[in-house]
Amino acid sequence: MTAPSADVRTDAFVAALARAGQRVTLPRQAAARLVAARIGHFTAAQLMEDAEAAGEPIGRATVFRALDLFASLGLVERVDLPDGNHAFVVCRAVHHHHAICTRCGRSVDISDASLGEALAAVERQTGFRMTAHRLELFGLCAECAASGVR
Repeated sequence: MTAPSADVRTDAFVAALARAGQRVTLPRQAAARLVAARIGHFTAAQLMEDAEAAGEPIGRATVFRALDLFASLGLVERVDLPDGNHAFVVCRAVHHHHAICTRCGRSVDISDASLGEALAAVERQTGFRMTAHRLELFGLCAECAASGVR
């Protein structure tokens, strides 16, 4: 299965904004195009670099506000990187987790289904009742691991 094109992803972002009753402004459309063109995780600073290179008319504050809005709509998710910085990844609108390649930045969505047993064991052992959780795994994707470069 191949990833949707940037145009299809942009259209999905714009449609999600409209469904949520949000204004579909030109700067938000620009932000959607920038995010849709990214592969793997990305930072707000990288989006600003992309905007400048593409001649997109969007300011720094607008990028941050758009990312916050996209996150609230479940279109992107903020991930905390091992170095303490954070980035964003484009997401499906169902609960899932991420495995992120520390070399190339590729992100793979992981279903929550396989974690059910582990979460139930934590609850049994601790008495802690979980209401939410988030899991981020870091390592090398199959392609980077196969290259032998660490």
